[in-house]
Amino acid sequence: MKLIGVTLAMLLALPGFGWQDKESDKLKIKGLKEYGKQGSAAIPKITPYLEDASVDVRREAVRALVAAGTQRSLDALVGACKDNDAEVQIFAVDGLVNFYLPGYVATGMSASLKRAGGVVTSRWSDSENTDVVEPDTPVRPEIVQALSGIATGGSAMESRANAARALGILRARDGVPALLSSLKSKDSHLMYEALVALQKVRDVSTGERVVFLVRDLDEKVQLAAIETVGLLRTKEASTDLKRVLENPSNKKIRRAALVALGQIADPANRQLFLGVLGDKDDEARAAAFEGLGRIASAEDRAAVDKAWAEEKKTGPRLAAAFALAQMGSLDTGSYGSIGHLVNSLNLKAWRGVAQPYLAELAAKQAPRTAILTALGQAETSDEKTGVAQALASCACKDAIPALQQLAKDDDAAVAKEALRALRILR
Repeated sequence: MKLIGVTLAMLLALPGFGWQDKESDKLKIKGLKEYGKQGSAAIPKITPYLEDASVDVRREAVRALVAAGTQRSLDALVGACKDNDAEVQIFAVDGLVNFYLPGYVATGMSASLKRAGGVVTSRWSDSENTDVVEPDTPVRPEIVQALSGIATGGSAMESRANAARALGILRARDGVPALLSSLKSKDSHLMYEALVALQKVRDVSTGERVVFLVRDLDEKVQLAAIETVGLLRTKEASTDLKRVLENPSNKKIRRAALVALGQIADPANRQLFLGVLGDKDDEARAAAFEGLGRIASAEDRAAVDKAWAEEKKTGPRLAAAFALAQMGSLDTGSYGSIGHLVNSLNLKAWRGVAQPYLAELAAKQAPRTAILTALGQAETSDEKTGVAQALASCACKDAIPALQQLAKDDDAAVAKEALRALRILR
């Protein structure tokens, strides 16, 4: 009798077996949880359950695949993306991202997933989603195709938004059409995630397709759209951004519009920026410095020099240093523009501001030469790693010798960052 009982239990656990009752499903789910603990060796045992008639079993199967991990699970997770259940889709997408960004499942949408009746919901965090893979990470085309399919036709808006987020994290340029399509969905969450994803992909040709959202009624979407056209340097957005400035709904919107105009850097806006240099808002002044720096008009040098000398706040002062460097002031001393930016890499609160400025400057020959000089003078690991990160994206051969030398540094963290920069640069 015991043997018969065991055999029956095994039959019940087989995917597709005719007796689809709650007890058999519980047995399958229990087995799948065990399979998930066994690692990649259990993947062939898990995969058949993705076709099970019970949605609860399929959900547990995709969780088990994610838990098993490794490259061997990717094909099965791509297959799971075709499931018609939103929860399965969300877990499959997070599992795919987790392969390229280990640990992602602990913070992705699946980690905050809730189900109320037949509706899937998740927490929409106010914190910025900054997850993104290294620029040189190769992503398999079939994965981008699967994510794009969910972004445009997922079973629920939550799963579509999650797939849009994933396309951004993976810097999936081939997923851009799906992201642009998502902007017309009229669902704020999906539109927001698609905008943030476009920021990460950085395909400048997409900026024109975002302009219509610069004055969206949803503040979160509007802010993301303003940031996107700024990052993509979309000149076509200038008129709409200036209209936003005429009657901004709040301080955040005004700041974002000024920052975006500063990134677009249309020479026609010089007077606008000069008028903001005396603004009471620190972030507004910083945006004005950035805009004047990128325009780099010799006529504005005296005004920027004067404002730099008088500026007391760290944020605008860093922006002023960036502006002066763009205008040709390339002093690497402690009180010079380049020196000030490099020294600020030692400040935890401002490293994330100084490093992108240096990265943008490094794209030009003269500032890059000064930055390489500053690297030779660098004394701290924060300065060395920050400059290495800035040089990583410049795609310039003249930075290679300095990075090769830095890769021999006694500080293991510095050497590691230099090697990473060399890999990306090459």
